Order: sequence, then structure tokens, then C-alpha cells
Amino acid sequence: MRTLMLCILALLAGPSLAPAALAAGSDSPVPAGRPVDPDYEGGKKAIESRNWKVALDSFNRVASREPDNADAQNYLGYAWRKSGNLDLAFKHYNEALRLEPSHKGAHEYIGEAYLMVNNLAKAEEHLARLDKICFFPCEEFRDLKKAVETYKSSGGKARP
Repeated sequence: MRTLMLCILALLAGPSLAPAALAAGSDSPVPAGRPVDPDYEGGKKAIESRNWKVALDSFNRVASREPDNADAQNYLGYAWRKSGNLDLAFKHYNEALRLEPSHKGAHEYIGEAYLMVNNLAKAEEHLARLDKICFFPCEEFRDLKKAVETYKSSGGKARP
């Protein structure tokens, strides 16, 4: 019985021990000892300050050096979406998901992009994927679920 309780406590404590770098599901874990990429960090700062051009330039440099970097593809999709170019946003989100099919951030953001083009069914597909990926409801699931609910309650007028 005591062993069972310890296992349950360990499972419950696990998510609270996750590094802050994984918040919002936009970054995969960084291997220890890996040097910081100034373009990647600069791109993240540009995203935070809503400077889409600088973000695109920075993450394009990262993607050209690291074509298998799903996080860079996800950030490119995000910056293109926020810049208003949904075609390029979808291209990069899909590439992020091809590279890492369980990328939580890419599922959330492509779901939001689908709402922007009035494709509720596709947004709900990504919400269902997040429901399966997240053992407990994660931030990406909660955010996309809220966007879908807002979209539905507005009759499709509210956009993320």
C-alpha cells in the first residue's frame, strides 16, 4: 500500500518538476551542455516583443542550420501567422508536426490557425490530439480548448 501511495505521489509531482523552458509547449528539452544559439534566443525575444520580422529572420537562420528543429519550425509558423501569412504558417506548423508528431505547441497553434480560416473540424482534430498527448490537461490543450469554445459561442466570429 505504501509503495502504491509513493508511486501516485511521484506521478502527481512529476509535472510540477518539469523545467520552465517547456512552458507553452513551444520548446523541446535542450540537452545538457548544448550551447545557446543566439539566433534562437533572439527569435524568442523577438516573438515576446511581437517583432515578427526579426523573429522570422532569426528562426529562418536556425532552420537553415538545423532543418530537423521542430521548435524553430513551430516558431516560424507562429510568426508567420501573427504576421498575417496563414499559408506559410500552415507550411511551418505542418513541418514541425512532421518532424515531431507530438509537438504540443504546434498542435495548439495550428488549431488556432484553422479557426482563423473557419475550419472548426481541423481545429478539433488537433484538440483531440492534444487530449491524447497530454497525460493530464496541459496548457496547450487548455488554450486551444478555450479558443474552440470561444469560436463556437461567437458563431465563428471570434478569432484567436
